Amino acid sequence: MNRRDIWMTALKGVCIGGSMTVPGVSGGSMAMILGIYDRLISAISSLLKDLKGNLLFLLVFLCGSLAGMILFANPLLALIQRYPKPMLFFFIGAVAGGVPMIVRKAQVRAFSAPDALLILGGAACVAALGLLPEGLFGAQAGLAGMALEFAAGVVVAVALVLPGISVSFMLLVMGMYDRVLQSVAALDLLSLVPLGLGLLAGILATTRTLERAMARFPRPTYLIILGFVLGSVLEVFPGLPGSILEWLICLVLAGGGFSAVHLLSRREEAAAGG
Repeated sequence: MNRRDIWMTALKGVCIGGSMTVPGVSGGSMAMILGIYDRLISAISSLLKDLKGNLLFLLVFLCGSLAGMILFANPLLALIQRYPKPMLFFFIGAVAGGVPMIVRKAQVRAFSAPDALLILGGAACVAALGLLPEGLFGAQAGLAGMALEFAAGVVVAVALVLPGISVSFMLLVMGMYDRVLQSVAALDLLSLVPLGLGLLAGILATTRTLERAMARFPRPTYLIILGFVLGSVLEVFPGLPGSILEWLICLVLAGGGFSAVHLLSRREEAAAGG
């Protein structure tokens, strides 16, 4: 990695880490629209092929993500609480700005009916998750509880890797959100070992499967991912603006988010091609 790659990776990590603190926003979606998703999948699934290079990339990204969470968690949440519609329209615009890049990765020149079904299927999967009740898994003690937490870690890993699925939402669905936050806040990390082991196993399995799918079947894989990303918009859509001024602000911010991500993805593709 040269100096430019290090700074760009760290900057994207900051953006993704900050966005993950927003309820309903998927870190995978942000990684996809910022053009770093494929590299992350490859670095994790093929870690040993270039151990030094992949570890450096992942370390830079992780540091950026943690910095983003620390720096932007409170300001972003405060802005969203005070100005929910304008801020969430900005995120929706940013998601839309990454759509052309995903379509290009899918190598689609003209959409067909099967393509539309793949996109709709991906979006429907994300939307269906919103119908699940909170606390679905419940709480158990002993070995059964540890096995359940390991399984929950695998599920969370899938949510972490796949675009469009919010990790915080999946923890809520499984009834583990409060306990995980309390354990982290109290630095009681030992109690999270079963969940962490499941998370690690799930990430390795999911990234390897995804890397093979993206290499062998790019069109259907990226179209399903596009459906995931579009489905995530439904999770954060705040409703229509209530006044002309709010409409104007929302449209300006959505346009700004779209333009920023679209231009960034174009520059990244040009740099990769050149």
